[in-house]
Amino acid sequence: MMRHKSIILRVTLLFAATSAAVLVALGTVISTSVEAHFEEQDLAEINSKLEIARHTISKVRSPAEMDAIPQQLEHAIIGHHGLSVAVFAPGNRPVFTTPGAGFLKELIASWSKEPGEGRSKPVVWESGERAFRGIVMSVPSGVVAASPFTVAVALDISHHRDFMASFRKSLWIFVAFGVLLTGLLGWFDAQRGLAPVRNIAQVAKGISATRLGDRLPGESVPAELADLATSFNDMLDRLEDSFRRLSDFSSDLAHELRTPVSNLMTQTHVALSRSRSVEEYREILYSNLEEYDRLARMIADMLFLAKADNGLIVPHRENIDLATQVDELIGFYEALADEQGVRVSRIGSGSISGDRLMIRRAISNLLSNAIRHTPRDGAIKVEVRDLGNDGIRITVENPGLAIPPEHLPRLFDRFYRVDSCRQRGGEGAGLGLAITKSIVEAHGGTISVFAEHDTVRFEISMGMTS
Repeated sequence: MMRHKSIILRVTLLFAATSAAVLVALGTVISTSVEAHFEEQDLAEINSKLEIARHTISKVRSPAEMDAIPQQLEHAIIGHHGLSVAVFAPGNRPVFTTPGAGFLKELIASWSKEPGEGRSKPVVWESGERAFRGIVMSVPSGVVAASPFTVAVALDISHHRDFMASFRKSLWIFVAFGVLLTGLLGWFDAQRGLAPVRNIAQVAKGISATRLGDRLPGESVPAELADLATSFNDMLDRLEDSFRRLSDFSSDLAHELRTPVSNLMTQTHVALSRSRSVEEYREILYSNLEEYDRLARMIADMLFLAKADNGLIVPHRENIDLATQVDELIGFYEALADEQGVRVSRIGSGSISGDRLMIRRAISNLLSNAIRHTPRDGAIKVEVRDLGNDGIRITVENPGLAIPPEHLPRLFDRFYRVDSCRQRGGEGAGLGLAITKSIVEAHGGTISVFAEHDTVRFEISMGMTS
């Protein structure tokens, strides 16, 4: 299996590549700017000499005055090192040439081959180990109907070329060193910047069943990782709560299963302790059958909840008349309610789309729970209210001892009982409310519980018939 590239390596390479691009671009701009500056200086020098030559030649009015041109130009350009000037009269007759400026004939010849008059574009060329930049210009004299003079001015730019070569070499060495340095700094910064991620990994490595209380310190996490740290801590909160609930559930399940199993073992030992009549064995078997029935119901309920936890409950949709279903359940529990001295009544009506048997089981669990925990001569009220576009609300309300607020969120947990407030019924396994919640949520509804003024009220909110 190929190892994934580390984030530090990726950040370092990206940082180095970005820095290289920026430094190369900056170096190119600087190099181009310096070279353009030298070119501007050279052209300014050349143009100034061309202007001197143009001014001198324009004052010539006769052939006699032409003889004074060399002396005037020599005084004008004296002291300018590296400057070459050549002036040719009509017919390519040389008028003035600085020492060593013979190469300008080739420049003039090259320009004269091009059509048009005026001046040439700046030309750069090399002659041996020297480099020149020059311009050729046609200059009219003051002699009427005379052909114009040709003036060529060139500047030795070898020292500029040498400087630029050395400058570029130093510049690119600096760019290479800068890229290397920024890469190292990027690696160092990435190491420090990813320290919070390593802390998250360290905390994650230490998470175990006995260490679910560890959390990331929010104040030391960078803003970019704040959401990750919060989500991580929230996940640990959920894991800790789920593990606690699972631990409590396992303990409660073991306790619930131990009671019927212990009863079965005790009754079996008693039955085997001596010989008994057929009638006595029959009584023992009937007693064991009740325990088996209790175990079977508990296992069936657990399987139902396991399916609900994994989203395997798919309700069969049909139109359900809630008033009819509630009335039938009230009739079913009539004997139990009379035995407990409790009255049960219904008000309101409505219908929903859902699985009739599941909805009936959910309401049955709430009624059974209410009857068991309602004091004698109490009254249980079941209300079915049609809320229009907001759906249907089913309310089961019964009097009884108030439930402390801290217990309300856990009433729908499996095997959870408020022992200090509720009497434990022999027929209940503590799964009824958990099953009711699973059924309601499978239908896209919600269930809530409220306890106030010695009254307990369960509310189911669901959508209307589709």
